Amino acid sequence: MHIPRIGLMSVAAFVFVHTSAQAQTPEAFYRTKTMELYVGTDPGGGYDLYGRLVARYMGKHIPGSPTIVVKNMPGAGHLRMTNWMYGAAARDGSVIATAPQSVAIEQLLGTEGVQYDARQFSWIGRVAPVVEVTYTWHTSPTKNLADAQKRETVMGGSGAASPTVFYLKALNQLAGTKFRIIPAYPSNAETNLAMQRGEVEGGSKAWASMKVDNGDWLREKKVNILVQYATARDADLPDVPLMMELGRTEDERRALNLFAMGNAMGRSIMGTPAIPADRLAALQNAFVETMRDPELVSFTQEKKIDIGPILTGNDLKALVDETMKVSANVVALAKAARGD
Repeated sequence: MHIPRIGLMSVAAFVFVHTSAQAQTPEAFYRTKTMELYVGTDPGGGYDLYGRLVARYMGKHIPGSPTIVVKNMPGAGHLRMTNWMYGAAARDGSVIATAPQSVAIEQLLGTEGVQYDARQFSWIGRVAPVVEVTYTWHTSPTKNLADAQKRETVMGGSGAASPTVFYLKALNQLAGTKFRIIPAYPSNAETNLAMQRGEVEGGSKAWASMKVDNGDWLREKKVNILVQYATARDADLPDVPLMMELGRTEDERRALNLFAMGNAMGRSIMGTPAIPADRLAALQNAFVETMRDPELVSFTQEKKIDIGPILTGNDLKALVDETMKVSANVVALAKAARGD
């Protein structure tokens, strides 16, 4: 069959371009890119804080020194952004995101709307573990967990997949609290405004973010800290009970500890599935170097932002895999506790 000369040239050009793209080094790729870092919440709050911190310093440690632009994609307690990262975002290494700390837990428990496999994301690194707290405003009659077990306490939350909602549902089931949750607020900032207006009595938030965003509340004793969500009591909160301590049986405590495993995920950075291996390695290495950057360390110390101990991308992948292997009995109890 005769192939016109122009056709041969076109085929040759395609092969050359395709081969060149495959052979492109991470430095050559990123030199021409503006990267995007997505945050699944509105501006403000812990995810936005740590996402912008990484975006500010990480670009110079990536080969080619790309600019990293932060974009907020709130909705459904991070699900909108997480599903988009899994199913629609570019898989070339130009798009990364703040990983919801409950990303594996939500999949394990079969949360409605989950359209991803957490094991398939490209894990880049953890900036810091996170301790979350539930708190009430100083005008609320609920001053401690015992009060929350005696009276209905109206709390703000940000969607079914958000810890601000399912932590409280689990406490109602396994610790006898009487929280009534209003999951109508897209962010902690909106919940806090509603709390100050008297629409709700309290909410939940990362402790590190509260210390930065609401330090005046703590100094002036305007909030009551009821419970903390972590695998060990924070040094700042030695007298505040852990969620898992409140279970009435060993199985209940294990179920509550499953929720607390999100603490270990903390404030982490993930990429889309199937990022080319050399680019993912470049991002993972750049993340480690970013966390050692003297300018970042100085900035976080000045602003009292908690960082470290960091986890590598491989550490995070192992943690996700471990979460997904929790026994069926504990999963069933956790789902019932959450009200599924």
